[in-house]
This record gives sequence, structure tokens and C-alpha cells, in this order.
Amino acid sequence: MQASRDAARNLRRGAMYMVGSSLLFAGMGVAVKYAAAALSNETIVFFRSAAGLVAILPLALHRGLPALRTEHLGLHAVRGLAGLAAMYCFFFAIAHLPLAEAVLFNYATPLFVPFIAFVWLRERFAARLWVFIGVGFVGIALILKPTPATFNPVSLIGLSAGLFAAFAMVTIRRLTRTEPSFRIVFYFGVVATVVSAVPLAWAWRTPPTTLWAVLMAMGVLGTGAQLLLTRAYALAPAAMVGPFTYTTVVFAALFGAVLWQEQLDIMAVLGIGLVCAGGVLVLRYAPLPRPIAAALTSE
Repeated sequence: MQASRDAARNLRRGAMYMVGSSLLFAGMGVAVKYAAAALSNETIVFFRSAAGLVAILPLALHRGLPALRTEHLGLHAVRGLAGLAAMYCFFFAIAHLPLAEAVLFNYATPLFVPFIAFVWLRERFAARLWVFIGVGFVGIALILKPTPATFNPVSLIGLSAGLFAAFAMVTIRRLTRTEPSFRIVFYFGVVATVVSAVPLAWAWRTPPTTLWAVLMAMGVLGTGAQLLLTRAYALAPAAMVGPFTYTTVVFAALFGAVLWQEQLDIMAVLGIGLVCAGGVLVLRYAPLPRPIAAALTSE
């Protein structure tokens, strides 16, 4: 009886941490959208990557160089490049789409993961999972509005963020067989920061004084969200708390409406509902391992 009460209490706490994480992630999206009005996508991606690396450095230094040794640099590089590509697409979508739609496309990741895991890792899933995925893709079609009069090509860039993130997640699934989570996060920070510094050489513009606080807030909000996310997965099973990540879309819609007067038409609202439903069902019946789930929105 006591164990049951403890489990219920941990589930409630885990859900609260997850909703808090979602609020901070939506806040990070607000910071990205605000900064994108004055800075290039390359600049914003670099600062976000560098902030992530700075956040993980104390832990890396504490554990020492031996803990960072790996025999899988190639896989770390693949994970880093895929995650970086997802970040470029995601931040570009935030700058050019309603915030809720941009965030939703990034959260389509669970719909792509089973396909990539099946092809790459030969993992098999129950037949009903493909029905849930189909529901999600119907929602994506409603949001994309694939007609000449209504189609926005930027939406495909936003959707690519979810695809690249899914590839990164499957790479993490492969890495977690031998690599601890902090090492995966560390090498992602290194790869993302170093590679994103290259295009920064020709896209650099010194941020206005007023934007330095926004860029710092972007890093603080993203790091805080990841900490709450990790705590949520430590308290309760991924299948139970993972679906609460979709509250990010709700917060993003509210922020977009209040700050930029963004309005979603009925097709977009219906599509968002179907994608969330499909993603929640996938997470519920084919949950990602905790190290992958915890990294799901880290980009």
C-alpha cells in the first residue's frame, strides 16, 4: 500500500516537473523568436550550442578525462551533426512560422523514431503502433496544407527538424549500449559548438546590447528545462510522464498569441491535436528509453 502511494506521489511530482520543463522550453522558443528578429540563424544556433557545452563542462571536469574516453567517436559525430541539423531547422522554423507550429513539428520526433529504428537497428514494433503514427502524420498533413494556395515551404524545414532529431535519438539509442548519458551530451556540445562556429565566421553580427540578456536567457531556460526533464524521468516511467512534454505546444500557442498575436486556423488546431495524440500514444505504448527521452528536446 505504501509503495503504491509513493508511486502515485512520484508520478504527480514527475508530471509537475515535466510541465515545468515544457514551460521553460516554450520560453526558450520565445527567446529564439525574439532574437531571430535581429540575428542570423547561424548566430543563434552557435550561442545555444555553446551554452549547452558550458552547462555540461563542470560535470565533465569533475569526472575527469578518463570518463570522456570513447571508442565511438564516429557515432558521437553522427549524433552531433544530426542534432545540430535539427537545431538549425527548428530555430529557422521558429523565426518564420507561428511558434506553436514550429514547436509542434519538432515534437513530431516520436513519429519518425520507429521508422529509423526499424531500418537501422532492426527493431520491431507492435502493429498498432503504426496506426498511432498514421494518426500523427494525418495531423502533419493538415498543418502543412499541401495545396498551391496555402502551402508554406518553411513548414518542410520545420518538419525536417523532427526528422533530424529522430535520427539523433536513434543514434543515442545505439550509443547508450556502451556510453553514459553525460558523455553523449558532452560530445554533442563539442560537435555542435565547433561545427556551428564555422558558418558563424561569415554570418556574424555583434548582438545589440539588449539582446545579450535574451541570448543568456535562451541558454538558462534550455538548461533549466533539461534539468527538470531529467528529474521527471527519474521519478516516474517514461511512458507515464513522457506525454506531458506536449504541453510545450500549448504554452507555445499561448505565448505566440499574447506576444505576436499569432492565430491558428481550425485546420492547424485539428492537425496539432492529431500530432499530439499520435505522439502521446507512441510514447505510451512504445516509450523511448530514459536516456533518449531525456534528450528528446535538448536541441
